[in-house]
Amino acid sequence: MIVNGILLLYHHPLRRNAATIMEHVEAFERNSRFAVWKVNTEIGFPKNLAKLRFPIVILHYSLWAGMGYHLDEEYLAYLDASRSSYLVAFYQDEHHYCRKRFDFINDFGIRCIYTLLEPPYVPLVYGKYTKAEEVVYHIPGYVSRELIAKAERFRRPYERRKFDVGYRGRELAIYMGRGAREKGEIAREFQRRSRGTGLALDLGTKETRRLYGDDWYRFIGNCRGFLGVEAGVSVFDLEDVVRTEYERLMRAGKNRDFGDFERRLLPQWEDNVYYRTISPRHFEAAAFRTCQILYEGRYSEILEPMRHYIPLKKDFSNFGEVLERFRDRETRERILDVAYEDLIRSGRYSYERFIGEFDDRMLRMGFTSGVEEGVRLRVEEILRENRVSRTLVAAAKWVLETPFPGRPHLSKFYRTYINPRT
Repeated sequence: MIVNGILLLYHHPLRRNAATIMEHVEAFERNSRFAVWKVNTEIGFPKNLAKLRFPIVILHYSLWAGMGYHLDEEYLAYLDASRSSYLVAFYQDEHHYCRKRFDFINDFGIRCIYTLLEPPYVPLVYGKYTKAEEVVYHIPGYVSRELIAKAERFRRPYERRKFDVGYRGRELAIYMGRGAREKGEIAREFQRRSRGTGLALDLGTKETRRLYGDDWYRFIGNCRGFLGVEAGVSVFDLEDVVRTEYERLMRAGKNRDFGDFERRLLPQWEDNVYYRTISPRHFEAAAFRTCQILYEGRYSEILEPMRHYIPLKKDFSNFGEVLERFRDRETRERILDVAYEDLIRSGRYSYERFIGEFDDRMLRMGFTSGVEEGVRLRVEEILRENRVSRTLVAAAKWVLETPFPGRPHLSKFYRTYINPRT
């Protein structure tokens, strides 16, 4: 059955995850002029999906885990049988596992790639290693109506916010280069230099300190200022050389050799491909009217220093000046007003605009957006089939991946009687 619309495959675990993932997924369904049916690969393959074919298939960035993609054999078989469809892959975190990604693109005939790489670097990466027909530059996330609503709900009056400066980041492996280390370094050095300043800080870089759902929005709304760096890394491992050597040292327990690793291998790959970008967190801070203190950077040529944020030099040589600017009410409020106007109120970076541009691209290629209501309802019915049983299997699998006493016995029962294919 040929269905005139878009199939969007994505992955979202049953446990809590970053809200920006589902904002990106749901933006297509809510804003596209095309009929969009989304399927979460976490809960297995819908019973009769194989009987449907869609002119456009979107593979969401949430599918691409490093070691193993969130596409089982049934999904891979479906993609293999859908070569007449226009396959579009959205990518983020493109700096590692490159050869695996290139092979996937070529093996399954991905025709269009949405990348975080700026256009000058596309020929060095996808132009050289893949057969993709089109590569489109985009940014990691946009402004959703949900974000604006959350800001209205959780944004506290400025003078009643608990923390002067907040931050949450994730420590990344050293093979990703200097740019990756900035995510932890900014918090540690800001914390050290702030001793004795009277600033109330809540800065976290450990996985256990990460916040999700409404807890994250409450945190932003309770901070007067936010630290930040550009998203991305400074080592783009095109040949998988750096990661492979790093993992070899880890397996061998030779952590002491990391100093030599950094001196010998990383310099050849530092800044070989520019892979830094603005982050959804910068839009979140603007929506919550939280003043951003950011490492100097390009930020996709969207953010401007002293217009949208207070610039902090990476050697902290202007730390005193940064505090003066942050504490100056007139300076701070001007930055907050301009950031909100340019990034949020203007609509230039809204999901509505981004999806509109995606639709225009598809329409120019000759795809049409109409679908009969009966067909729409029939497809929805097919995709709902065996959803409860699929969800239960996924939930059981998730439980079995969580350490607890007796897990080996329960895992054996699960593999034998519930899901023998695992």
